[in-house]
Amino acid sequence: MVGNLLLRGMLAGLIAGILVFAFAHTFGEPLVDAAIAFEEASAQAAGEAAEPEIVSRATQAGLGLFTGVMAYSVAVGGLFALAFAFVHGRFSSLSPRGTSAVIAIAAFVAVVLVPSIKYPATPPAVGNPDTIGVRTELFFLMIVVSLAALAAAVALSRRLSERFGPWNGATIAGITYLVFIGLVLYLLPPINEVPENFSAMVLWGFRTTSLGMHAILWATLGLAFGALAEKRLAVKGGQRGRPATAFH
Repeated sequence: MVGNLLLRGMLAGLIAGILVFAFAHTFGEPLVDAAIAFEEASAQAAGEAAEPEIVSRATQAGLGLFTGVMAYSVAVGGLFALAFAFVHGRFSSLSPRGTSAVIAIAAFVAVVLVPSIKYPATPPAVGNPDTIGVRTELFFLMIVVSLAALAAAVALSRRLSERFGPWNGATIAGITYLVFIGLVLYLLPPINEVPENFSAMVLWGFRTTSLGMHAILWATLGLAFGALAEKRLAVKGGQRGRPATAFH
């Protein structure tokens, strides 16, 4: 059953990848072109030699973008399916679609939204190349901390629900998560390397487009995988005469 769900997760990731690519190619690539033009103009004004173009922009915006987006989306879809298989029937009494939707929302918040508050996406020409390693480490640290805090909040909610009821337990755990994340956001060092003369509209557009890409990815995974998993689990449950869980 887990292997079957894994294939469905990858299929949902494939569907999501196509939608994300279409969105990124239409709305994101023009902003990347604007950022690259700014970088080239700044280098020319400083008398610096233009860097050789190893891969053409047409390839980057076309085949390169498609390959990267599809590989990432299919991989995330597989991981999403494994998370569903672990949660459904063990930690969730919701329907397959409900479980899938909750996982997608939680993942979007923990993996995308929270880290982006502290370290938002930046286009080319923004950021010092010498600090890219530090910036990458801080961003992934934020993701790990956010995921760990979310898992702890879920465990806390389950324990508190036994004493205070499901609603109160979830509310207390949610507030605890927000307070902890707020503290982490405050303690981690800020990064502000945006040039003063960089277009605010391009920067804002790039960051909102980045969030839009992730929103499409996780929404599609939540909806598409939920429908595929529900159909599969319903068939499996019907064969056994009872509702099926992911590990049966």
